[in-house]
Order: sequence, then structure tokens, then C-alpha cells
Amino acid sequence: MSDPLARIPLSAIRVFEAAARQGSFTRAAEELGMSQAAVSWQVKALEQRLDRRLFVRQPREVTLTPAGERLARAAGEAMAALRAAVTDLSDTGDGVLSITTLQTLATQWLAGRLGAFQLAHPKIAVRLDTDNKVVDLVRQDFDVAIRGGRGGWPGLEAIPLFPAIQTVLCTPAAMARLGDPPRPERLLDVHRVGWDVEWNAWFRAAGVPMDGELGHAAPRIIADTQTLEVAAALANDGAAIGSPAMFGRDLAAGRLVQPFDVYIGDTRYWLVYPPDRRRVGKIAAFREWLLDQVAADPYVQQVLAAEPRAQPIR
Repeated sequence: MSDPLARIPLSAIRVFEAAARQGSFTRAAEELGMSQAAVSWQVKALEQRLDRRLFVRQPREVTLTPAGERLARAAGEAMAALRAAVTDLSDTGDGVLSITTLQTLATQWLAGRLGAFQLAHPKIAVRLDTDNKVVDLVRQDFDVAIRGGRGGWPGLEAIPLFPAIQTVLCTPAAMARLGDPPRPERLLDVHRVGWDVEWNAWFRAAGVPMDGELGHAAPRIIADTQTLEVAAALANDGAAIGSPAMFGRDLAAGRLVQPFDVYIGDTRYWLVYPPDRRRVGKIAAFREWLLDQVAADPYVQQVLAAEPRAQPIR
């Protein structure tokens, strides 16, 4: 029996897979570096060879027919396997590792450690992006992301790192005003930095009676990142809500203290990348190194131990 693939050009399958994944001939053309007309011609030729309609054409997009959906599943798996195989064969472990992540995690936890990664892997350069927007790792020029959330990003492999839970961090001078032993309600008289929703959630978790909003109890500053809020607390002998894992250096140096073991939050940090790239040398090296860093950080281990008793933010 003759091979049915013998009469189907691989180039047509590649074009079809891109159009099916993108839901658009125009976007498939941009991805493949072809004209929209060339994509349309390749798909039409494939339909003629199979004697099946694969797409329903609409003004601004295309949708798969039942036959198209069946072929798209198989084509997607086949192209992913081909990409992985070609990458494995051509990868030397060299080049630039492009990382996109959250600003606070980048500045407070990751950036200071990347020198050690480059010493261990001198042939891998690192590009670090701190835009808080979620990057499309399939279409944009990044190898990996470190994201905060609950996981479950479609089409991506997500490796859990550590909880993104938070607690009260303050200066030693602010700590002295909390009593001996420290009492959570005394924080109402301390300069507090941050958002009402986080402070209210923390006070509830600490068992402080919630008689109306607490936001008016002390002057505060609100910022876009934990880094800025904790910096404001340090500058004004105040308190902020932050993760001990992010500010381990300040805690170890005594610039910050953690007066209570009450945590809030129900998300985690994750290392994320396309599954067909898991064996790429620079990604595999970074994954192994990153997990070693997580295991060796005492403040990360502290939040890992605290996660079961953390309270969600409402």
C-alpha cells in the first residue's frame, strides 16, 4: 500500500499547522515569513489533495472544520516533535538565555544570583526583562518566564518554585512600637505602606477585629511593586506587606524584621517554558540551577513551610 503522505508536501502541512494554531492566514503568514496569498494557496492545494474542506473562511479569521480539527491535532503534535528534535540536534548549550519575569522578583531575588549562574555556565549570556505583562513565549523572543499565579497556562510547562505569600515586614524602630511581645493591633499606630485589601486581609488573618475599614488609621503610600512599598517603609520607619523570600538580604542584615508568623496569599512563582523546549541546553541548565537556588535559600524555605497556614487575600 502506498504511503498517503507521499502525495502531501511537508511544506503544506507546516503552513496548515500555523494557520490552524493562529486562526488566521494573515498571522500564519507573518509567523512563516510568507505572503497571505501564499498561505491561502498552500491551504487550498492541501484541501484539493485531501478532497476535504479544512477551514471555514470568514472576513477576519478562519475556523477549522471537523476534518480540519482532526488534522490540526495530529499536525500540531508532529510539528512540536520535529521542532524538539531539531533543537536537540542543533543546540550547543551556548547563546543568550532570555528571561522575562516580575519586577520585584527580578530586582530582589533573581538578579543578584545570576552572576553565579554565568560563572557556572560561561558560554550562556543572560537577557533579563522585567515587564509585568504576560509574554507569549511561543511567538515572542523569550526562552523562559518566571510568573506569579496559580499555574495552568495553556501550551506551557510550569515548574512550581515557591509560594508568593506575604506578611508584615517593618523596620526595627517600628517593631519597637509593637510591644513585647509584639501585638498585631499595635500596627494600627504604625506608618503603614500598601494597599487596603492586603492590610485588611492580614489583620483578619491575625485576628484583629475588623470594625470598618482600617485604611484611615495611619498615613500610607501605595506603590506598584513590593520593592517600592518596602523601600518606602524603610525610609519612613514603617511597615509594609511583603514576602520574606524577596527581602532576605534586608532581613539578614537587620534592616528589616518580621514581627509575626501570619501570612496571606494563595499564589506561587513558577518557571514557565514551551514543553517542546524543555531539553534545550540553556533552558535545562537554568532550570536545574534555579531549583538549586530555591532549595538553598532559607527565606524561601521559610515561606514554603508557612504556606499551609497562609490565608487567601479577599
